[in-house]
Amino acid sequence: MTKTFDAIIIGAGQAGPPLAARLTAAGQTVALIEREQVGGTCVNTGCTPTKALVASAKIAHSVAHAKEYGISIGATPEVDFNAVLRRAMAISAKSRSSVESWLDGMDGLTLVRGHARFTGPKRISVGGDSYEADQIFLNVGARAAIPDIPGLDQVEALTNSDLFWLKERPQHLAIVGGSYIGLEFAQMFRRFGSRVTIIERGPHLAGKEDAEISEAIRDVLEAEGIAVRTNADCIRFSRSDAGSVVGVDCASGEPEISCSHILLAVGRQPNTDDLGLDQTGVEIDERGFVGVNDRLETNIPGIWALGDCNGKGAFTHTSYNDYEIVASNLLDGGDRKVSDRVMSYGLYIDPPLGRTGLSEAQALAKGHKVLIGKRPMTRVGRAVEKGETQGLMKIVVDAETRAILGGAIFGPGGDEAIHSILDMIQMGAKVDALTKTMHIHPTVAELVPTISGALLPPEGP
Repeated sequence: MTKTFDAIIIGAGQAGPPLAARLTAAGQTVALIEREQVGGTCVNTGCTPTKALVASAKIAHSVAHAKEYGISIGATPEVDFNAVLRRAMAISAKSRSSVESWLDGMDGLTLVRGHARFTGPKRISVGGDSYEADQIFLNVGARAAIPDIPGLDQVEALTNSDLFWLKERPQHLAIVGGSYIGLEFAQMFRRFGSRVTIIERGPHLAGKEDAEISEAIRDVLEAEGIAVRTNADCIRFSRSDAGSVVGVDCASGEPEISCSHILLAVGRQPNTDDLGLDQTGVEIDERGFVGVNDRLETNIPGIWALGDCNGKGAFTHTSYNDYEIVASNLLDGGDRKVSDRVMSYGLYIDPPLGRTGLSEAQALAKGHKVLIGKRPMTRVGRAVEKGETQGLMKIVVDAETRAILGGAIFGPGGDEAIHSILDMIQMGAKVDALTKTMHIHPTVAELVPTISGALLPPEGP
């Protein structure tokens, strides 16, 4: 027997539940299918638990450096690694329970537990039951990519999800991948007392950032005792009597690194390979991302893709914004587009990086003539007072139109202060409007008008 609904949503991540709420409030019947835990990556293995770990790591670091602030705390504190993990997972469980309670009280919603597979263009099978709807929304998310690295079958390599189930703190954690997920785990585990080595194939950490931002990130991590190996030309794995070995073949330094644990942090893979999408005609690219237009519609009428699986963003906020776009267009007569949003994100090491709009390199690649404003955190009063003077802030402006193109704030509160630039970009404000804005003192954000009022052409190569 086939059960029929007005809409089927596959995946209860950051877009699925709020979309279900809007659709059911509009009088539609909705089946929300989830094969694992509601809340998606953010609640279960992403934002919520990792930022809880970041907070614990920050406390450990602050206590260890208390004497620098004139505070004596006596004996050296110890990190109870299992207690740290329990705290993070308790916060995650509470958040997940809140989502479940919300869904349970939603009139018109049927929550289906199990693995969804298409058996036709608009027909889905879950555990032997069949479901149909004219509107289908894919919110299936992504998982850690497992690269084809020689020797991978000889070692026990972990993903970011696996780290939450460790029974003991790694003695030496080797992280393959020097991007955002890897960097966050690198710093937190170093602060928990592990030796940490980051192994990155490219020449820079956080390779999407401008060179001075990438180098500042590296300086912060190396200052805490994290070893960084970039330009790792031929990464490979093997076993030794002492544990796991990672071959790096760098131009300098030891050619192999012995470690107790390996974390793979080399990107994300969409969860589209086991949905039976071949039964629908929905187009996917060579990496498995679902092709969508500016309104998040696939090539098949009546099927949308939201969140990480569409390749339009890999963040909680982009997934939620996907929901807002689709709901507005379907239910409110809107005409919202993905291309209207300003891409922004944070890197939650300490200090954090907030990024919005175009980097200098991206702006130049798009043909803009640019002006740049920069200031190191050593010249920011708030950073000096907090004793956190690592990092810098930067703003990118179109030299001809004076439009704000982008910015980066790497320093205390950078993930919050960046919104002063983001909001101005979204409103289409010129940089001159920003320089006239009065900000609160002492804050990091107050220096944004200052640096935007002292713009210079970019430095030569």
